Amino acid sequence: MTCPTRRDTGLLLLRIGVSGPLIAHGTQKLFGWFAGAGLQGSAEFMEQQGYRPGKLSAIAAGLAEAGGGALLGLGLATPVGGAAVAAGMTGAAAVHTPHGFWGYAGGYELNTVYGVAAAALALTGPGRVSLDHVTGHRLDRGWMAPAALGAGAVLAALAVGARQVRTRRTRGGSDTES
Repeated sequence: MTCPTRRDTGLLLLRIGVSGPLIAHGTQKLFGWFAGAGLQGSAEFMEQQGYRPGKLSAIAAGLAEAGGGALLGLGLATPVGGAAVAAGMTGAAAVHTPHGFWGYAGGYELNTVYGVAAAALALTGPGRVSLDHVTGHRLDRGWMAPAALGAGAVLAALAVGARQVRTRRTRGGSDTES
């Protein structure tokens, strides 16, 4: 393996900085680690937010965060990991949208940062300090990033769209965004 460049080192730092909190957040949902709600509590929260069925939604969100974050951190199947995180953050941002953009007010600022960073990593690749590089990029082919990001966008749009329909029905047909 050749000596990593500044780009490789920067991508490694970005991958670790993004993946660590995502893994922790996903394991809060899935296992209740780090003072999280666990699967049951996360499922109840998902139901309250209009994502149904709650348990399946909590599993999907937890896997997107923990699994996608782990793939990004390892630099393994980077397009899939990045797309999973980006899709998961789209679903999370929908919950925070009524509070505006800024995180201090409960908005979707942080979801945007994580989602954009993950999508960018899916597109740029993980760099040479990664398992994708070690494995000859078998799980990081050029066509995989647009395919994974496209599939993630479709799944996120379906989930968020179904949530919007449920939320509007619950609020009596209001056109306000939830």
